[in-house]
Amino acid sequence: MLYLTLLIGLVMVVISTKLTQKFKLSSIWMTVGQISASLLIILFGDLEVTYINQIELGLLAIPFSLLFLLGFTNVMNLEKGQQPIIMLLPCISLLCLSIAALLMDYTSVSISGLFAVLTIMLCVSISGEKTLGRTYTTSVGFVIAVLSLFLFEISFITIYIPIFTLALPLAIYLFLQNRFTSAQSMIISASVAVLFGLLMFVIPFNIIWYLVVGATVILAISQFSSKYRFI
Repeated sequence: MLYLTLLIGLVMVVISTKLTQKFKLSSIWMTVGQISASLLIILFGDLEVTYINQIELGLLAIPFSLLFLLGFTNVMNLEKGQQPIIMLLPCISLLCLSIAALLMDYTSVSISGLFAVLTIMLCVSISGEKTLGRTYTTSVGFVIAVLSLFLFEISFITIYIPIFTLALPLAIYLFLQNRFTSAQSMIISASVAVLFGLLMFVIPFNIIWYLVVGATVILAISQFSSKYRFI
């Protein structure tokens, strides 16, 4: 049922984004579409986080899960179109999610992540567009958000993956864009994503937890600047 709701939710995200852009509507309508898709995943896909590090969320489970999905859905929802090279970052993040899911014996999630990577690569190569719009990047963000929430429901430490292999490298990429060429900026940010992805599988979980908290604070502060805002 989860994968059916993921497919339906993805269609809802695409339609709401397309309609918002075509008719030049307020971005609130795009957000409404994302909220509807997220609630579909939570309520009918039976995907919500009820515990964080043995702390029961209770009535906050649905609001927390909703904010989680909305936040990572929009992690690549940038104000202007980006070059296709930026898709390397979500591919790295999805590969890390797939490896983590495989190690946790969730083969179906691992296959879904790998399928998403292949789909991204295929779409980029076929489209041949010089820039990618919000519809494409938001759709990719939604898939990553759902898969991340699934793993986060099992182990809270897996939130490390979308933060350190996507959000943080993306912030680095945006920061370096005006200082280096796009290719150079991507090489640096992708290297950071790969490095942190590898570190997750070799360093203790308690250290990862401190990294997650620290990076979350830094990324939250960065959102006060419109230049680096991606949420």
